Amino acid sequence: MSVLDFFRPAPYIPEIQDPHLVKKSYGYWRLRTFYAMYIGYAFYYFTRKSFVFAMPAMQEQLGLSKFELGLLGTILSLSYGASKFLSGILADKSNPRYFMSIGLILTGILNFLFGLSSVWWAFAVFWGLNGWFQGWGWPGCAKLLTHWYSQSERGRWWSIWSTSHNLGGAAIPLLAAACVEYLGWRYALYVPGTLCIFAGIFLMNRLRDTPQSLGLPPIEKYRDDYPNRQNIPEKTQLSVKEILWGYVLRNKFIWVLALFSFFIYIIRTAVNDWSLLYLIEVKHYSHIQAGACVCWFEIGGFAGCLAGGWASDLIFKGKRNPINVLFTLGILLVLLAFKTLSMPWPILDGVFLFLFGFCIFGPQNIIGLAVAELSHKKAAATATGFAGCFSYLGAAVAGGPLGAIIKAWGWDSFFFTLAASAVIGVLLILPLWSVKAGPQKVGQEVGDGAVIEET
Repeated sequence: MSVLDFFRPAPYIPEIQDPHLVKKSYGYWRLRTFYAMYIGYAFYYFTRKSFVFAMPAMQEQLGLSKFELGLLGTILSLSYGASKFLSGILADKSNPRYFMSIGLILTGILNFLFGLSSVWWAFAVFWGLNGWFQGWGWPGCAKLLTHWYSQSERGRWWSIWSTSHNLGGAAIPLLAAACVEYLGWRYALYVPGTLCIFAGIFLMNRLRDTPQSLGLPPIEKYRDDYPNRQNIPEKTQLSVKEILWGYVLRNKFIWVLALFSFFIYIIRTAVNDWSLLYLIEVKHYSHIQAGACVCWFEIGGFAGCLAGGWASDLIFKGKRNPINVLFTLGILLVLLAFKTLSMPWPILDGVFLFLFGFCIFGPQNIIGLAVAELSHKKAAATATGFAGCFSYLGAAVAGGPLGAIIKAWGWDSFFFTLAASAVIGVLLILPLWSVKAGPQKVGQEVGDGAVIEET
């Protein structure tokens, strides 16, 4: 048995015919799948963001410059972005039960190795590898969400699931700051790494693959909820060419959303990664004070994810891009207020970081949902991975390059970069205001021969 056989999707088994048993089984497995991937993805953030909160202590104790620290963030972003795309292709052809859980275990091990290191090149190697295996988390969740939840309800489920990284992101500043303050910066890597190894084992126990692998009907059949009301028989598998060429690379909407995601991730990563250092350097907060303020970024993101997903379902009737436009305009307003009201007041800074999180995570959540829905559920991991590649190119810009900009021109350049990114993002996404979900494939056959034309 090869490694590839281990990751192979679980085979479909004969469909259960008893409707009462189908309903009971669907209820059980939807809940189990959801809480498992929610917990699992929250822990992915423990090993992705642990370094951010060790940065000030590493700068002080090891003499690393802002550029060197920022470059480590860039390395993770580039390796993670590349992994999200390539791993997305692999995830569409894999069993997320093993794909997602093994990725989490490996990120835990790499955090531990990073904490054992003391030279920049070792930090770069281990953090780059961590970024690669971080890319094994999102595609598995995208696949599970599109297979277990149908289009008319998916905005709400997706938005609730998206709060998992806010939960993880809110917990890690407090955990890492406490480790740095009382044990040293290395424990800000050791402790999250150890927790994620155990979380990966838990995830492997809980998750399963598609409904059909458990003898259940496809979610569209179970809920009588077909995209665009098209009851098209589902193929068991799509080829890599169909997935990549038919549903991703020729889809103009996915390209626009990917470019929009590039600019949103510049803002998101900049606020998340540099706020702690800004508050310590400019406003002279302690590590604990600054970490407490940064926690509110994730709490605001939690609320923004929920608000964006529910509003796209219930107010905009499945249209996702109005949320992208409105929330990005909100980012501009918060940037202006944060820059103008610059007095050192932790309560006010906590409020601003809450508002940043609310406005940033609304579109960040919706981008992935819109991309998945404008593709095909059997291409969801590839499509979201493709957009994620652009996202983390943006995140890479917010690492070393932004660190160099701050070093050369000061913190004012930080705010200008974020404002420019928000303006460009709004201009990109505004023409897609009225585009609604539904598979977008140009002139190729699906299922029993029906053809979906580009809309």
